[in-house]
Amino acid sequence: MFKKIKPYMGENMRYTYMALVVMLIGLIASIVPFFIVYRLIEPLLAGERPDAQYVIVHIAVIAGCEILYAFLYVLGLKFSHKCAYKTLKNIRISLQKKLERQPLGTIHDLGSGKIKKLFTDDIEQIELLLAHAIPEGISNLATVLLALIFMFIADWRLGLLSLLSLPLGVFAMSMMFKRGMERMNDYYNSAAKMNATIIEYINGMEVVKVFGREGESYKRFSKDITDYRDFTLAWYKVCWPWMALYSALIPCVALFMLPIGSLMVIKGTVTLANLILVFCLSLAVGGPLLKALSFLGKFPQLNYKIDEIEKAMSSAPLKAGSTPFKGTSHTVKFENVRFSYKEAEVIHGLSLELKEGTLTALVGESGSGKSTLAKLLVHYYDLNGGKITIGGQDITEMSIEALNDNISYVSQEQFLFNTSLYENILMGKPNATREEVLAAADKAQCTEFLKRFPKGIDTPAGDSGKMLSGGERQRISLARAILKNAPIIVLDEGTAFIDPENEEKMNAAINEIIKGKTVIVIAHRLQTIVNADKICVMKDGVIIAEDTHENLLRSDKVYKNLWENSEASSGWTLGNEVEA
Repeated sequence: MFKKIKPYMGENMRYTYMALVVMLIGLIASIVPFFIVYRLIEPLLAGERPDAQYVIVHIAVIAGCEILYAFLYVLGLKFSHKCAYKTLKNIRISLQKKLERQPLGTIHDLGSGKIKKLFTDDIEQIELLLAHAIPEGISNLATVLLALIFMFIADWRLGLLSLLSLPLGVFAMSMMFKRGMERMNDYYNSAAKMNATIIEYINGMEVVKVFGREGESYKRFSKDITDYRDFTLAWYKVCWPWMALYSALIPCVALFMLPIGSLMVIKGTVTLANLILVFCLSLAVGGPLLKALSFLGKFPQLNYKIDEIEKAMSSAPLKAGSTPFKGTSHTVKFENVRFSYKEAEVIHGLSLELKEGTLTALVGESGSGKSTLAKLLVHYYDLNGGKITIGGQDITEMSIEALNDNISYVSQEQFLFNTSLYENILMGKPNATREEVLAAADKAQCTEFLKRFPKGIDTPAGDSGKMLSGGERQRISLARAILKNAPIIVLDEGTAFIDPENEEKMNAAINEIIKGKTVIVIAHRLQTIVNADKICVMKDGVIIAEDTHENLLRSDKVYKNLWENSEASSGWTLGNEVEA
């Protein structure tokens, strides 16, 4: 366990050592008062009456030891927490770096609930190990051993009697661990599932209400929470009886020592003074021993959490080089590309060339592989076979930064951060001037709707851009792409939220992006890509035809059928509008 955390601790481990030393000294100081109590009782056993000064001095020593213990223990916790939080920072940074190297598809599969649990809940639980379990557990255990040594020095027989309750307590604790471990996986899996469901439920609440699916959605929400409750209670139920038993047995080291020791005193085999001394020391053993052993229950949980964190990031990182872009042009080639999502292959040996400065459109039915192909170009996933090159350079050879500098990807699912619209656009080119950002917003046809807001472009976008309509969010995203000015443009359903009133403005915004660029467009509305240099028809992960619009209408039945369906749907209107 400690070996797994040690690499993340680095030089901060010295704070843990300091905490151990300081706490150990404090705990030794906490044992001294029990010797002092014995010293107060000792004259009485001899039939003497100690004077007031004797009593006051001893009480002052007890008070001093308790103050010293409290001070050193708090100081030790300060050191241990300093190590803990610096180590948690290192773990989170390490996890972040691993996350950044993962394919975006892998991150998407993990889900926001799982990632949130990893970064916050699971890592935060490690604080208990670093700040408490290691320094407090070890120092308390050392204190117990020291007290037991003094007990054996006083009388080895009474020392052995003091240990008789420990095997019973340890047995009860081991049974708790054994029964608890059997249900631990179910408990943590249900917790992760509940987190993911809660986040999905909250994010999809608007859709649920609009379509009146509250009952069905809440049923799943309620089920996952109820499952978590049931797994938790089932886990605790098998642990509680054993926990109560060992909590009662372990600290009660006088359970056998006191009655049997008293009998030995009566028989004259043990002195009363030694019995009282060992009894006083036994009072110093129970609390630290229980505290030290109580941390043992945390280690299996923390071990599981560290394994989960490492396992979540154990998949192969995205294949990426470190070289800058060295291509001779911005011609894109897909060469015998194969890609599988989980176990099912969805792109089958596909080859395609997108010549520099041309516009290529991908069309086909839903599920044909259009968006997957676009995501492979921007390195959303690694390929299972073949390669993708830009100007002759394999995209896996160049750094992620170099690839991103050369491609602008405008997805149909636009995300805006909860900051100003200006800052959202600025993400396309972080070092751009304000004038450049305003110019990009104007070219993306954002100026008109920005005038509605009192703060204009400095208006907060709201959570996930909720202050804007779908079309407006899309134009902000187009402004990002215009500002970035990358030589290759990928428009994945770039006009998904277009409406008749804004169609001309959206097309003007898109025309600003694609001027002189290598462009790949994915569209269901075929009317928007009739002037493309090349249209590729996809079906079941392969390209079945590629040509211009006019030629495909004459030669390809699949494209002709797609065109006729698109033409028919463009004339759809609501029933009451037809009647009007």
